[in-house]
Order: sequence, then structure tokens, then C-alpha cells
Amino acid sequence: MRLFALLAATLLLPSFASASALSLTLPGNTTVLSDEVQVLDGYALPLGPFQDGALPVKSLTGKVQRSSWRVGISGLSAQQLRTPLEEQLISMGYEVLFQCSTQACGGFDFRFETEVLSAPQMHVDLGDYHFLSLQKGGEDHVGLMVSRSANAGFIQMIHVTMPEEQLAALQPDPTGDESVETVADGAAPEPAMPKLDGDVVQDALIATLREQGHVVLDDLAFATGSADLGVERFASLATLAGFLRENAARRVVLVGHTDAQGALDGNIDLSRRRARSVRSRMVKDHGVSAAQLEAAGMGYLAPRASNLSPEGREENRRVEAVLLAAE
Repeated sequence: MRLFALLAATLLLPSFASASALSLTLPGNTTVLSDEVQVLDGYALPLGPFQDGALPVKSLTGKVQRSSWRVGISGLSAQQLRTPLEEQLISMGYEVLFQCSTQACGGFDFRFETEVLSAPQMHVDLGDYHFLSLQKGGEDHVGLMVSRSANAGFIQMIHVTMPEEQLAALQPDPTGDESVETVADGAAPEPAMPKLDGDVVQDALIATLREQGHVVLDDLAFATGSADLGVERFASLATLAGFLRENAARRVVLVGHTDAQGALDGNIDLSRRRARSVRSRMVKDHGVSAAQLEAAGMGYLAPRASNLSPEGREENRRVEAVLLAAE
């Protein structure tokens, strides 16, 4: 029986474009997890699988709406969630630019190279997820990620539109005044993680990691454009290493992030090298098994502060630990 038989109610999404609202029909027991709009923002829409160390993307700028939902139906696969959504979007005039599932997308690497809302706004099962890139009219794009947990399905949609007034705003200032810096930050800034300091570093780091599923290793030091980790002994790494050595089943992904200076491809490469540098330090100096650590990079796609100030850019140059398996 088709999934549409389960669609007992309609959930209307807010209007993203000035001409008409984009609406999808979702199951009646669907819960909105996130719904945020940035009037002018950026998004890197994947156009192919992750391969040869890179993810091909189309860099978009415009009005960006990031939405996610939890579908309270157990036993659904990502494919079952994806199919009716894809059919609805195609019926609205969207064409599919790229589609993939799990390993065909690039598995773990694709998941951590593309923009995904932080938990609990989105959950992605690394063994079962689907992704779609769609376009309508050249100025309307959608990135759709679907996945599931044991008890529910999860849907994320990032919708980018570029109305005429926004396109005009992106043109160079005819007065020649370049005093305002324009930067596409990618994802909407996340709330800053607690600063880790002194005697509280161990409790704060591990508590945040367990409760939120990820934590910023805030005492690490990287200079702009460098992947070299400072030579000092960082308390966050010692604490994280102790947590991992306690139980060999625990696994984390070290995810590097940069500020928004420079091209996306270069920043993704830099952020990945930063994560690998931290992974190497954890293995060599702290005795953590390499099997418990992965490394990935997101460039400037997930800032936690504005890239328009030196202080914000410094906060965005960071490495986060993402918990994959707690026990």
C-alpha cells in the first residue's frame, strides 16, 4: 500500500517565494522540529556524490528556509519517506538535479560534507538516508534529506529562492562604497557551545557531548588558513581521550569548521585537514584507538557566529566532536 494512505492530515509550509507558497502533504502525526528563515543567506546544494575527496555543489545565495520534521511512524524506510515527497515536488514543477541514497551518495563522507541541521532538529542514520537536489525556474532550489531512527522518520528541507529584489541587492554598489563586507555564511548560526575552562572542562565537555550529541573543543588553536594544531596540551583532547579509552565501543567524528574567508572548496579541504590533525594528536599523544575516531570537514557551512567580525571568524574556526556510539 502506498505511503499516501497514511497521510491523514496536511501540514502547510510557510511561503518561501513571493509568488506562491510551497506546501507539502505530510502524515498527520508529524512534528515540526525546525523552521527558520534567513532573508539573505547561502547554501551549498549538492549536485553529485562525494568522491575523490570532494563534494560537487552549486553555491546558492538568496532567501533560505531551513525546515525539519519528525514523522512518528515506526518501520518506515528512508525510501518510503522520500517517494511521496519527491512526487509532490515534481508535480509542483521541480526537476531533479541529483538524487542518491546512502552509499551511492558517498556514505559517511557525504553526510558530513553536506549541511545537516544539528540534533535534535535532524537525525540521519548513516545506514539509511536519501538525498534529493531539485530546481524550478533557475531561481528556486530545494535540498531534501530523509532518514529514520528505530521509531520515527526524519525530513529536512532547505529551500532557496532568489526574488528580483534580492538579485538586485547582490549587484555591486554603483557608488563604489565597499565598506560593507558581504559574506554567505552557509548554515544559520548555531547557539554557541559553552566555553570549556579550567577545572570544569571535563564535566562540561562530557556532559554536553552526552546530552547534545556534539561539543565544540573550544580550547584548540588554529591560525587563519592553517591546519596545524598548536603544540600545547589541550584539556579538551585529554578529557575526550579519557572518555573514549574507558569504552572501546565509543566512537566520535571530529568535524572541522572554518571562517568564511576564501572559496568553499578550499575551506572544506582546510577544515578536513584540521580534523585529521586533531585525530592524529588523539591517537599519537593520548592513546586513543584510531578505530574510535573519524575526521570530516564542513568548511564554512555551519557557522556559530557572524563571519562579519574578527571575533566571529575566530569562533567559527573550530573542531567539534560528534558522538556516534556512546557505549
